[in-house]
Amino acid sequence: MSLSGDRGAGRDFCVMTRLLGYVDPLDPSFVAAVVTITFNPLYWNVVARWEHKTRKLSRAFGSPYLACYSLSVTILLLNFLRSHCFTQAMLSQPRMESLDTPAAYSLGLTLLGLGVVLVLSSFFALGFTGTFLGDYFGILKEARVTVFPFNILDNPMYWGSTANYLGWAIISPAPAGAVGSEARQPHGPAPDGAGGPHLHSGPPIRRALHR
Repeated sequence: MSLSGDRGAGRDFCVMTRLLGYVDPLDPSFVAAVVTITFNPLYWNVVARWEHKTRKLSRAFGSPYLACYSLSVTILLLNFLRSHCFTQAMLSQPRMESLDTPAAYSLGLTLLGLGVVLVLSSFFALGFTGTFLGDYFGILKEARVTVFPFNILDNPMYWGSTANYLGWAIISPAPAGAVGSEARQPHGPAPDGAGGPHLHSGPPIRRALHR
């Protein structure tokens, strides 16, 4: 590694160390936020894949639509809980004074606005069942989704949600929120056009319709 590379790595390490200095990992609110951020995608990954393989939810509710709506209710409730835990963590974690400026506040508002546009436009483009994993219940679209914002981003609801939480953290201003918003990003490719939950893999038809 070159000397300049060593210096760059050293600067990155110093920045990360400084940010982590503003995070109290033992704070119950922070732990609760981390747990909900981690559990939520695990929950809908497991349930949706189980339904796709067994169709037991569709049979239990007598309709794939009712089963999809029921799953969506639990996902929404879990998301509300996650948002509450995230907010409480922001209130209880140390604040970074360098982010407590008009410029940082404006940046946070901009990220929030961008996030809302991406999330809402994704929802309207996909529809309710398209957003909440309808294809895992056999509810398929007639054509692939190519309208805004899917014509500019592969996973706009992911990016919109991340922008919302990052903007929220900057407005707080608590570095713990930046750590949490980064944790929301998938660690691998997600199906294009996936709505709210964004499973990391799924039936081939999902990729064909939403690519």
